[in-house]
Amino acid sequence: MNLVMRGITPGNIVTRCADSLDEDWPKQTSGSDTGKPLYVDAVVSNPPYSLHWDPTDGEYDARFKNYGVAPRSKADYAFLLHELHHLKPDGILTIVLPHGVLFRGDTEKDSEGEGKIRKNLIEKNHIDTIIGLPANIFFGTGIPTLIMVLKQHRDNDDILIIDASKGFVKDGKNNRLRACDIKRIADTIRDRATIPGFSRTVERDEIRRNGYNLNIPRYVDSSEAAEPYDIYATMFGGIPESEINQLQTYWDALPSLRADLFQSEPGHPYAGIKSDDITATIEQNTDACNLKRDFADAFSDFAGVLHHRLITNINSVQESTEQEEITTDIFRRLQQVPLVDKYMAYQSLSDNWETIMSDIETIQTEGIEAVRVVKQAYKIVKSGNEEVEVPDGLKGRILPFGLVQHIKFRAELDAISNKQARVEEIISSLDELRDSLTEEEAEKYLDENDNTKFNKKAITAGAKAKGDDVEPETQAKLKEIVGLWDKQTKLNKEIKADKITLEQLTIEAIENLSDEEVELFLHKKWIDPVCEGINGTLSGVLTTLEKRVVVLKAKYAVSYNEINRNIADAQNELSELIAQLTGDEFAIKGLQEFQNYLKD
Repeated sequence: MNLVMRGITPGNIVTRCADSLDEDWPKQTSGSDTGKPLYVDAVVSNPPYSLHWDPTDGEYDARFKNYGVAPRSKADYAFLLHELHHLKPDGILTIVLPHGVLFRGDTEKDSEGEGKIRKNLIEKNHIDTIIGLPANIFFGTGIPTLIMVLKQHRDNDDILIIDASKGFVKDGKNNRLRACDIKRIADTIRDRATIPGFSRTVERDEIRRNGYNLNIPRYVDSSEAAEPYDIYATMFGGIPESEINQLQTYWDALPSLRADLFQSEPGHPYAGIKSDDITATIEQNTDACNLKRDFADAFSDFAGVLHHRLITNINSVQESTEQEEITTDIFRRLQQVPLVDKYMAYQSLSDNWETIMSDIETIQTEGIEAVRVVKQAYKIVKSGNEEVEVPDGLKGRILPFGLVQHIKFRAELDAISNKQARVEEIISSLDELRDSLTEEEAEKYLDENDNTKFNKKAITAGAKAKGDDVEPETQAKLKEIVGLWDKQTKLNKEIKADKITLEQLTIEAIENLSDEEVELFLHKKWIDPVCEGINGTLSGVLTTLEKRVVVLKAKYAVSYNEINRNIADAQNELSELIAQLTGDEFAIKGLQEFQNYLKD
């Protein structure tokens, strides 16, 4: 099913439900090689972790005999060797495994098992890359996992180790790799790049010295440094220059900003904050302004380029190449812009790409008139034990009603919004009136089962009562409540009618869009979100710097000596106040003793 969803035709899919470790598979099914192992170009595998299996006579199995036999309690390497056995000489294998395969087993003491297998895989130069993934990334298991990439033949003999465990976002109870995280990993593999705290190519001699232990932290340290606390600054105040130096990446890119933010003293390794308004200091700094200008210059024509590629030439857009070419353009523009993470800029494109390509595919299939189509919308609802699809108003085939209304019917939207705000004010006034009811009034005019709700029948009757049946002050409240209800009902009816009118205006607008308006709205839907996301990456960088400076400021804002001085001042003030008190002989003696305590 997964393959079909990705465009692989059923005729090219061969499935088999069996134990491939017990009985080797796949096999050749035709020609003179019938029954012999089938060799493939690529393997993508996510076998069950640490499965129990039967390794009897495994040492005679062609798949295992040159490497070793996986232990009975953990079939991880059995699956790996099975897949490696079926790989063509120029093929590639990727397999998801638990981290234990990197270090379990002793290569010196154990003549069989995982240590021996790992050593043989390394010495035969099959392991190309190890990618440590975040924990809790797969449904059903919270353990951290890895992807191991292997090849039958390689030109290099090092191993690229990547610690990608920190790059993810929370998605419900699980963690999820973002598109930028995946691309960062893929680019690192392509370039076999060494990136501090993220990746490193490790020579085989170093692995040998480590006893063929491939545990990722031995080679890549992605842990965050422990928060330092300076003893002198804690006692006397000031911000340690050594901790300011930890932001050196920012000072390299914005050389004048450090001096604008911090007041240093020659020969004294501690500094103070120059201004309490850190935000304004960063915003007004010359180098920060230059950085923002350089960023704006780098992307000054980007919206126009995207418009030309995706809208002007919409019929020639090819999904297979377009995103990569636009990504290359984004990366090129950021080459001369420090601090901004190019992968976060890429994420802005990726976040919107599925929507863009879905629309383009529709337009390429149905023509540009698809933009002018309004169709029935549906929603899923529960019907007994089943979920059914039911009509849910109308929607644009391509253009969301909200987008069109925001551009063409701003006044109508504002009018509806103002009426909704008045409804909210009425609700707030009703809440205040409810809270103002006396206990006796509440008992009579609030719902007996829920005292947060009005008893509408009783209130309506009380507001109309004549004579002495209702106290004048109470009746005034009831009349005010009824009046507010009437206004609320009227406004809600108007809002409902206004929305129906606005919907009809929107439908007519979409169906009668000019060619220029079609381009405008496609630009608003596709191009603007991408550009806004990219622009936000620089703001995010400066916000992160501001937060780190604020943390530094707060960390040593009050010294231990200052706290002691404040305590001493407070004690002296209290002692002076006590001296002014009068009382009997024993009270005075007690107060004097307390004063002595304060002095000590």
